[in-house]
Amino acid sequence: MSALADRVDALDWTPLLDELDRFGGAQSARPLLDSDECRELAELFDDDALFRSTVDMARHRYGAGRYRYFDYPLPASIAEMRARFYVKLLPVAREWAWRLGRPAPWPDTLDEWLSMCHAAGQHRPTPLILRYGPDDWNALHRDLYGELVFPLQVVIGLDEPGVDHEGGEFLLVEQRARAQSRGTATVLRQGHAFVFTTNDRPVQSVRGWSAAPMRHGVSTVRSGIRRTIGLVLHDAE
Repeated sequence: MSALADRVDALDWTPLLDELDRFGGAQSARPLLDSDECRELAELFDDDALFRSTVDMARHRYGAGRYRYFDYPLPASIAEMRARFYVKLLPVAREWAWRLGRPAPWPDTLDEWLSMCHAAGQHRPTPLILRYGPDDWNALHRDLYGELVFPLQVVIGLDEPGVDHEGGEFLLVEQRARAQSRGTATVLRQGHAFVFTTNDRPVQSVRGWSAAPMRHGVSTVRSGIRRTIGLVLHDAE
């Protein structure tokens, strides 16, 4: 394993996964990337050769801001983090599937899983970089992209909140059975990884486990620039 994969392994996984299980999302206590690495990744946004598509969020009524999907081959650091997060999150995916009585089709490695995605017609890469400026925001949504879905994903903050931007908190909203929805807002720290559910999470009741649907988004950026890397762990149709 390289140093970057080692850093993924060295994150505070026990408390992170406990919080993920309770709320559907959790931020690492220690940074995965340093400020120079964050800046280098943020600067990739302007290299057109790296991307397969660019989305103007306002045009599609997704919010406001822009994001770009990387093309294959992915930048080495993006590919490495994606592969290692898959391995670390695979036991959680399988456990959640068991609780909900669902199939757990995910093999032991990301390469095997992506081969399954591609065989099912999901062959477009989904890692992306997002950039928000003043008054930009992201509507609540889910990143599903096709029939084959990995139930967890990761976002990494590339800018320092309170210095590079104000606002732009990461939002999670959980739809609760027979009750009002519950929302959480998290300030993404520079270089830290936030792991969250792609679609729903298992919640326990007197009747056993059930699925609580969840969506994610970004609150309005009040000033400055906010950029993040998104690591979706399945490919798109």
